[in-house]
Amino acid sequence: MDTHVKSFTETAAQAGGREASGKQALGGGDWSFGKKIGFRIVFLFIILMSIPWNWKWYTDLFHVDWTALHYRDLYDIARFQPSFRVLGQWLPSWYGYSDWIVVLLIALVGAVLWTAIDKKRKNYNKLYYWLLVVARYRAGIGIIGFAFTKVLPVQMPYPSEGILNTDFGDLTQQKIYWLSIGIVPWYQVFTGVVELMAGAMLFFRKTTFYGAALLTGALGSITYVNFAYEGGVHVYASYFVLFGLFILSYYIPRIYRLMIREEYTVPVNFYPVFDKTWQLVVRFGLKATVIVVFLGVLFYVQLLNFWYDPYKQPSSPGVAKLRGYYDVKAFYLNNQLLPEAPNDSVRWQDLTFEKWTTMTFKVKKTQALDLSNGGGNPIRDIDRTFEIAGVGGGRRVFHYYADTVDKVLYLQDKNIATASFVGGRRGEGEGYPNRQEKPAGKIVDNYPKDWISEQAWQHIGNEEAMIDPRGATTRRSRGFAERPRKVIRKKMMLHYDTNADGSEVTLVGLNENRDSIRVVLERRDRHYILTKSTLDAGQYGGVSAKDEN
Repeated sequence: MDTHVKSFTETAAQAGGREASGKQALGGGDWSFGKKIGFRIVFLFIILMSIPWNWKWYTDLFHVDWTALHYRDLYDIARFQPSFRVLGQWLPSWYGYSDWIVVLLIALVGAVLWTAIDKKRKNYNKLYYWLLVVARYRAGIGIIGFAFTKVLPVQMPYPSEGILNTDFGDLTQQKIYWLSIGIVPWYQVFTGVVELMAGAMLFFRKTTFYGAALLTGALGSITYVNFAYEGGVHVYASYFVLFGLFILSYYIPRIYRLMIREEYTVPVNFYPVFDKTWQLVVRFGLKATVIVVFLGVLFYVQLLNFWYDPYKQPSSPGVAKLRGYYDVKAFYLNNQLLPEAPNDSVRWQDLTFEKWTTMTFKVKKTQALDLSNGGGNPIRDIDRTFEIAGVGGGRRVFHYYADTVDKVLYLQDKNIATASFVGGRRGEGEGYPNRQEKPAGKIVDNYPKDWISEQAWQHIGNEEAMIDPRGATTRRSRGFAERPRKVIRKKMMLHYDTNADGSEVTLVGLNENRDSIRVVLERRDRHYILTKSTLDAGQYGGVSAKDEN
């Protein structure tokens, strides 16, 4: 027994000596030829996957106004992956992974050249350490940017009134999944906290294994869900799975020896000794900057976004007295009463006014389907398409500007898939489906350019200033300063009138074909099985007529 203990102690001491020398000299023996070749490929692949390839990333970085940050300023710094769009017309999609294959090919060629140049190298322990550092921080920063949109739930909003009154069979698989998370905001918060913990633990060497394991598990499930529900985020989710698996690969052999083979195992970690003052300052300065910016500042600006300008749902408050769900009691087209008929493609069946500047109604007429996830980077409310994305059937969704003095609503169809683009391609702007424009000669707009008069604009006010001033950012101001894309949307112009208690509303005006319509609405208090969470994004002020009573 004594001999066994002595032998074990000597083995441990020898292992401890090896670890100590490893810290000083980054020791380790010679690597095999195959291991060196494999490392060169992996090194180039991970480094290339960690570099922003889009020149716009760099221009945006240098244009960030750090005195008036928008959450997207930091989110865009954290969110990138390799993209070779210039090769897109020659490469097949491969489920979106063609860019990864290009990177791998570059890494293979680079490894061949590296091998020819660097034949005498015995091992790459030091380079391996720094590659792990790059992978840790790339994955940590990226997943934290991803996480905060769930920690403060704006990525998957609670369904709008219009969506709640859409037939279940008219929703795509993706929409059903996103809504299934949106109806339980606190679960969405939980998923965000898991991602946040994974990212934070990757910043520290002693918790790297746990962070990588959590990252791989959490994002692995998201990858699968996006394949199963056709969510379209599988490439970016699996991007983090890739980094998580790479980091875990450093620890798994030791865990295998310890847990499976039950052998004595010392967790030898090679890392350089920072014994000079400037090295310590740079090391801790960079780490502190990353932690403060991406755990502190990003949380604060995301909180402002959650409170005042949630990025998927419109941020401007709608007319408070109109909010709610309505039955269409009477519908007149060109002064002719249309009887109620479920299969009528013209007569409206029901109508909703959201708490923001959206009106929806249902007709028996299939609409073009927007297959995006309703995200992107829209600034104007009219470009925020979560209410439309993945919603089929006959639900029409219109954004409106409200002249509350003359009581006129100026409405435009939010479904970009039905719009006509003047110049350029539909895929050139964020949030637009990648479809070709219609030939310019076939574009017809039933309304003149000045369909909203100067006087009406004075009554409507400045959309940029319609949110709480605390939500104002330079990015928002720049977005409104840019000239809108030349998109011809279907329009309507309706005068609204309500009775004293707001239970009845009459809309009179012109529809998208400039036919006269008169719609008599009766408010109905619908009781949903879903419990409305108090964790609700946005500040819309005012109350509806129903709430006032």
